[in-house]
Amino acid sequence: MVNAPPSIARFLQGNRIAVAGVSRHRGAAANSIFKKLGACGYTVFPVNPNAETINGVPCYPDIASVPGPIDGVVIATHPSVSALVVQQCKEHGVTHVWFHRSFGGGSVSEEAVQACERLGLEFIVGGCPLMFCEPVDAGHKCMRWWLQRSGRVPKD
Repeated sequence: MVNAPPSIARFLQGNRIAVAGVSRHRGAAANSIFKKLGACGYTVFPVNPNAETINGVPCYPDIASVPGPIDGVVIATHPSVSALVVQQCKEHGVTHVWFHRSFGGGSVSEEAVQACERLGLEFIVGGCPLMFCEPVDAGHKCMRWWLQRSGRVPKD
Protein backbone atom coordinates (compact mmCIF):
# COMPACT_ATOMS: atom_id res chain seq x y z
CA MET A 1 0.00 0.00 0.00
CA VAL A 2 1.16 3.51 -0.82
CA ASN A 3 2.01 5.71 2.17
CA ALA A 4 -1.58 6.59 3.02
CA PRO A 5 -3.25 9.02 5.40
CA PRO A 6 -4.19 7.36 8.72
CA SER A 7 -7.92 7.11 7.94
CA ILE A 8 -7.20 5.37 4.64
CA ALA A 9 -4.57 3.10 6.20
CA ARG A 10 -7.11 2.03 8.85
CA PHE A 11 -9.72 1.33 6.18
CA LEU A 12 -7.29 -0.74 4.11
CA GLN A 13 -6.11 -2.75 7.15
CA GLY A 14 -9.39 -4.66 6.98
CA ASN A 15 -9.66 -7.76 4.84
CA ARG A 16 -13.39 -8.15 4.14
CA ILE A 17 -14.67 -5.21 2.12
CA ALA A 18 -18.04 -4.71 0.47
CA VAL A 19 -18.41 -2.46 -2.56
CA ALA A 20 -21.88 -0.93 -2.85
CA GLY A 21 -22.83 0.21 -6.32
CA VAL A 22 -21.25 -2.43 -8.54
CA SER A 23 -23.00 -2.58 -11.86
CA ARG A 24 -23.97 -5.15 -14.45
CA HIS A 25 -22.58 -2.66 -16.97
CA ARG A 26 -18.85 -2.43 -17.48
CA GLY A 27 -17.07 0.81 -16.86
CA ALA A 28 -18.66 1.68 -13.51
CA ALA A 29 -16.20 2.99 -10.93
CA ALA A 30 -17.48 0.47 -8.37
CA ASN A 31 -16.62 -2.39 -10.71
CA SER A 32 -13.02 -1.21 -11.02
CA ILE A 33 -12.79 -0.86 -7.23
CA PHE A 34 -14.25 -4.35 -6.74
CA LYS A 35 -11.78 -5.86 -9.21
CA LYS A 36 -8.72 -4.01 -7.85
CA LEU A 37 -9.44 -4.87 -4.21
CA GLY A 38 -9.80 -8.52 -5.15
CA ALA A 39 -6.52 -8.42 -7.09
CA CYS A 40 -4.84 -6.90 -4.01
CA GLY A 41 -5.87 -9.87 -1.86
CA TYR A 42 -8.95 -8.52 -0.15
CA THR A 43 -12.08 -10.62 0.24
CA VAL A 44 -14.55 -8.44 -1.63
CA PHE A 45 -18.34 -8.55 -1.78
CA PRO A 46 -20.30 -6.80 -4.55
CA VAL A 47 -23.53 -5.12 -3.45
CA ASN A 48 -26.32 -4.22 -5.87
CA PRO A 49 -30.04 -4.87 -5.25
CA ASN A 50 -30.61 -5.38 -8.99
CA ALA A 51 -27.97 -7.98 -9.80
CA GLU A 52 -27.57 -11.65 -8.85
CA THR A 53 -23.94 -11.89 -9.98
CA ILE A 54 -21.15 -9.54 -11.04
CA ASN A 55 -18.41 -11.10 -13.16
CA GLY A 56 -19.58 -14.54 -12.04
CA VAL A 57 -19.40 -13.62 -8.34
CA PRO A 58 -22.57 -13.74 -6.22
CA CYS A 59 -23.89 -10.22 -5.67
CA TYR A 60 -25.74 -9.19 -2.52
CA PRO A 61 -28.82 -6.98 -2.52
CA ASP A 62 -27.76 -5.03 0.59
CA ILE A 63 -25.10 -4.90 3.29
CA ALA A 64 -27.13 -7.08 5.67
CA SER A 65 -27.11 -9.92 3.11
CA VAL A 66 -23.32 -10.16 3.04
CA PRO A 67 -22.34 -13.20 5.13
CA GLY A 68 -20.12 -12.65 8.14
CA PRO A 69 -18.45 -9.52 9.39
CA ILE A 70 -17.40 -6.72 7.05
CA ASP A 71 -14.38 -4.56 7.84
CA GLY A 72 -15.29 -1.70 5.51
CA VAL A 73 -17.66 -0.60 2.78
CA VAL A 74 -16.80 1.45 -0.28
CA ILE A 75 -19.92 3.38 -1.27
CA ALA A 76 -19.95 4.05 -5.01
CA THR A 77 -23.69 4.45 -5.43
CA HIS A 78 -25.82 7.36 -6.53
CA PRO A 79 -25.72 9.92 -3.69
CA SER A 80 -29.48 9.59 -3.24
CA VAL A 81 -29.01 6.11 -1.72
CA SER A 82 -25.71 6.59 0.10
CA ALA A 83 -27.41 7.45 3.43
CA LEU A 84 -29.40 4.21 3.21
CA VAL A 85 -26.15 2.27 2.69
CA VAL A 86 -24.63 4.06 5.71
CA GLN A 87 -27.59 2.95 7.83
CA GLN A 88 -27.15 -0.62 6.59
CA CYS A 89 -23.46 -0.43 7.55
CA LYS A 90 -24.31 0.56 11.10
CA GLU A 91 -26.91 -2.21 11.40
CA HIS A 92 -24.37 -4.80 10.17
CA GLY A 93 -21.61 -3.63 12.51
CA VAL A 94 -19.44 -2.00 9.85
CA THR A 95 -17.38 0.84 11.31
CA HIS A 96 -15.42 2.08 8.25
CA VAL A 97 -17.03 3.70 5.20
CA TRP A 98 -15.38 5.22 2.14
CA PHE A 99 -17.45 7.47 -0.16
CA HIS A 100 -16.11 7.29 -3.70
CA ARG A 101 -15.59 10.67 -5.36
CA SER A 102 -13.14 11.97 -7.90
CA PHE A 103 -13.84 15.22 -9.73
CA GLY A 104 -17.64 15.34 -9.46
CA GLY A 105 -19.92 14.80 -6.49
CA GLY A 106 -19.46 11.03 -6.53
CA SER A 107 -21.47 9.07 -4.00
CA VAL A 108 -21.30 11.77 -1.34
CA SER A 109 -24.42 13.33 0.10
CA GLU A 110 -24.68 15.66 3.07
CA GLU A 111 -27.31 13.35 4.55
CA ALA A 112 -24.95 10.36 4.34
CA VAL A 113 -22.04 12.26 5.91
CA GLN A 114 -24.28 13.47 8.73
CA ALA A 115 -25.52 9.89 9.22
CA CYS A 116 -21.91 8.69 9.61
CA GLU A 117 -21.24 11.38 12.19
CA ARG A 118 -24.47 10.65 14.08
CA LEU A 119 -23.87 6.87 14.03
CA GLY A 120 -20.20 7.10 15.03
CA LEU A 121 -18.79 5.59 11.84
CA GLU A 122 -15.29 6.42 10.64
CA PHE A 123 -15.64 7.69 7.09
CA ILE A 124 -13.54 8.90 4.20
CA VAL A 125 -14.92 11.38 1.71
CA GLY A 126 -13.23 11.34 -1.65
CA GLY A 127 -10.94 9.32 -3.83
CA CYS A 128 -10.99 5.55 -3.88
CA PRO A 129 -8.81 2.54 -3.04
CA LEU A 130 -7.35 2.55 -6.57
CA MET A 131 -5.33 5.59 -5.49
CA PHE A 132 -3.67 3.67 -2.65
CA CYS A 133 -3.57 -0.09 -3.42
CA GLU A 134 -0.32 -1.08 -5.13
CA PRO A 135 0.40 -1.10 -7.91
CA VAL A 136 -1.21 2.30 -8.46
CA ASP A 137 -1.54 3.15 -12.14
CA ALA A 138 -0.26 6.50 -13.44
CA GLY A 139 -3.75 7.93 -13.83
CA HIS A 140 -4.71 7.24 -10.21
CA LYS A 141 -1.34 8.53 -8.97
CA CYS A 142 -2.00 11.81 -10.75
CA MET A 143 -5.58 11.97 -9.47
CA ARG A 144 -4.40 11.25 -5.91
CA TRP A 145 -1.80 14.02 -6.11
CA TRP A 146 -4.26 16.55 -7.51
CA LEU A 147 -7.22 15.63 -5.29
CA GLN A 148 -5.11 15.62 -2.12
CA ARG A 149 -3.81 19.08 -2.90
CA SER A 150 -7.31 20.36 -3.62
CA GLY A 151 -8.66 18.86 -0.36
CA ARG A 152 -10.93 16.31 -2.03
CA VAL A 153 -8.99 13.30 -0.71
CA PRO A 154 -7.51 13.05 2.80
CA LYS A 155 -3.79 13.80 2.86
CA ASP A 156 -2.91 13.70 6.55
